[in-house]
Amino acid sequence: MIVNDPHTLAEATAIFEAYETALLANDNATLEAMFLPSDQTIRYGVAEVQHGFEEIRAFRKAQAPFERTLSRTVITTYGKDFAIASTLFHRDDFPGEVGRQMQSWVRTADGWKVAAAHVSMMAESGL
Repeated sequence: MIVNDPHTLAEATAIFEAYETALLANDNATLEAMFLPSDQTIRYGVAEVQHGFEEIRAFRKAQAPFERTLSRTVITTYGKDFAIASTLFHRDDFPGEVGRQMQSWVRTADGWKVAAAHVSMMAESGL
């Protein structure tokens, strides 16, 4: 298996960046289209759990816009059809905390989709 094939890594990086742009714009239509429309798609959030695409869709519709900055982002591809994106994030409305986000991306006939995601917060002093 090829890890970090340059072409695949560029694709995965671009879709991750597009996700971040849509997230900060609270562009729910784009965000929904980026998740794998499956009952097996999972998202564990800071204070909530969504099992399946429909629960993720309902969660997204209730979200308000926010600002954040990213740091220590690492995107790793495995083969040509799977990638993991990991990043830390910082929000002014969560002082003294750092967020952690991981996404598993899979290539489908309809493009790259998030199959699993995890978002959590911790005290910044724990880094």
